[in-house]
Amino acid sequence: QVQLVESGGGLVQAGDSLRLSCVVSGRTFSSDDMGWFRRAPGKEREFVAAIRWSADSTYYADSVKGRFTISRDNAENTVYLQMNSLKPEDTAVYYCALKPPYSMGFRSINAYNYWGRGTQVTVSS
Repeated sequence: QVQLVESGGGLVQAGDSLRLSCVVSGRTFSSDDMGWFRRAPGKEREFVAAIRWSADSTYYADSVKGRFTISRDNAENTVYLQMNSLKPEDTAVYYCALKPPYSMGFRSINAYNYWGRGTQVTVSS
């Protein structure tokens, strides 16, 4: 059974940093692409960042580019999202997701077939 478990969310002030982690179990993690998505109150789930299985390519939403960094440790079956210079508009539930490498579209929700339950990030002004 494939499981994705996020951690690292919390309540911070604008300008602070957080690092989210997502541990994957039940699957050969090193062969899969990984992504982070978020859903703000009253909004649709949106793409945040993604990383290729080999870690040689990363992708970011324009809204987080230059502030967030996605990385992975295949030995630990873990993907990270380092979030710096947080803004109130980054407040959301953050989800990690797994997609097979043959599935097209790093930014598409439909390309991912396993999801975590999410971790809440709240940024106060």
